[in-house]
Amino acid sequence: MQNDAMLENPPKLKTKGVEAVDKALRILSLFGSGNPVLSLGEISERSGLVKSSALRLLISLQNAGFIAMTEDRRYTIGVEMFRIGRVYQQSFQLEALVRPVLQNIVRQTGESGSYFRREGDRRVCLYREDSDQPLREHVIEGEAVEIGKGAAGHVFKEFGQFSGDVPIAPEVLARLPIVVLGERGPDIAGISAPVYAFNQGMIGAIALSGPRSRFVQERMDGLKHLVLQSASQLSGALRSNFYQRLAVPENS
Repeated sequence: MQNDAMLENPPKLKTKGVEAVDKALRILSLFGSGNPVLSLGEISERSGLVKSSALRLLISLQNAGFIAMTEDRRYTIGVEMFRIGRVYQQSFQLEALVRPVLQNIVRQTGESGSYFRREGDRRVCLYREDSDQPLREHVIEGEAVEIGKGAAGHVFKEFGQFSGDVPIAPEVLARLPIVVLGERGPDIAGISAPVYAFNQGMIGAIALSGPRSRFVQERMDGLKHLVLQSASQLSGALRSNFYQRLAVPENS
């Protein structure tokens, strides 16, 4: 009877977890697009773990496929992390909708398109289509950046409270898309608008980004219109009425 009661009313999770697991996760969090490969010394220094402790954890992570060793005996992310990342990505069942929209953005502008999802105080790049121009902003799928900066970051902070189930007021719609120049870096520009789904609220943000030198005034109206149109297309496919008052040409 007691076990049945516990299953029906499971105890709340304690705030303190398993120390060894926390340390292993701390090591995994050190890897990113800016530092895909790290030495044992770098891992020890950045994690605050002594080398012997870091090495034992790395061996366990390597045995499980979460960490791999390079030929020069440094460490990088293992194939198991890729598999889990794909499971995370596919769990949203959005790729078939989002990919063509991002590809269209790249085709029409020559700039890069991204779809972000908010995770706490960060935004994760769930899908990315890169421009083929040699000079471009470099973002990879799975990369997380702070929520407070960049066009998509401002979108999450300023439009996350709307349900998306009713048409937004014209004066609010007029604030979109959000344009940010030089905030995440002096040479980076971005344009972003929110994506909504019926009965789910804001589920993401679509963004166009590239070198600030190419986001010139004579291009800006066209770029802004395309981002807004793309966000409206995705939201409409997800049965949101947020963009209902947006006038979009039938053949655009």
